[in-house]
Amino acid sequence: MTGSGLTEVRRRFAEEARSERPDLSVLCLLVGAEADGSLGEDGMDAAQVELDRLAGQVPFRPGGPRSWAVALRELLGERYGFCGSAADYRRLESSLLHQVLVRRRGLPILLSVVWIEVARRAGAPVYGVALPGHFVVGFGPRDDLERQVLVDPFDGGRLLTGRDAELLVTGATGAPLDAGMLRPADPVEVVSRILNNVRAWAAARPERSDVALWAVELALLLPSHPARLRYERAQLLVQRGEFVAGAAEMEEYASLVEVVDEGSAERVRREAHAARSMLN
Repeated sequence: MTGSGLTEVRRRFAEEARSERPDLSVLCLLVGAEADGSLGEDGMDAAQVELDRLAGQVPFRPGGPRSWAVALRELLGERYGFCGSAADYRRLESSLLHQVLVRRRGLPILLSVVWIEVARRAGAPVYGVALPGHFVVGFGPRDDLERQVLVDPFDGGRLLTGRDAELLVTGATGAPLDAGMLRPADPVEVVSRILNNVRAWAAARPERSDVALWAVELALLLPSHPARLRYERAQLLVQRGEFVAGAAEMEEYASLVEVVDEGSAERVRREAHAARSMLN
């Protein structure tokens, strides 16, 4: 995809993220298009067709939340083999929806996106649940957590008991499960977390600062984001040799934080000065 194509991807991403009802599959596929220059409109359309095809194989309105959960587990987990393993955390494609649909492997959150999008198309009451450290899927009315049925797509769609959910949270954070953790996650929250995962993947691989940069720049297009992302982008620009642009971004960030933290602002300005001095 050309540079102008990437600009169009970002324009569409920002527009979708800020729409009244953001489409989760579209946002995820636009992330994929930013990551994979070979993914054009045809590839994005093919991924949507595959989601539709899978949804067409879900039994017609199987019943309550548990019946929906079982039906999706039998189709996606057992019949098609969608699941994850520790090795998937080492692969960037585990965070890209179009690749996950082909490989049937991915991170918990991307496998959850597959579950959500297939189930939603089939008419299920479904949503994502952003447990700390492990994303899962909830079935049932969004405003009635008492009837919530949780499944873990990373484990092939295993139905989770309350105790299972507690163990996932305590294993990831050491803290107990809080009822607020079980609330439905909206599409922008989901995509923000996906981009956080991409940034974490790239941070462990300094040679892939290109991936870190596009991930942080997409995150900056979301309706709400932490101001510190501006500083992260600035550091990446400097790391990649774009000293003037990185220094300018640092100075803008310093102006933002100065009202609440003068010490941090001064430190960032010193970094900006050091970045500019690298040109000499």
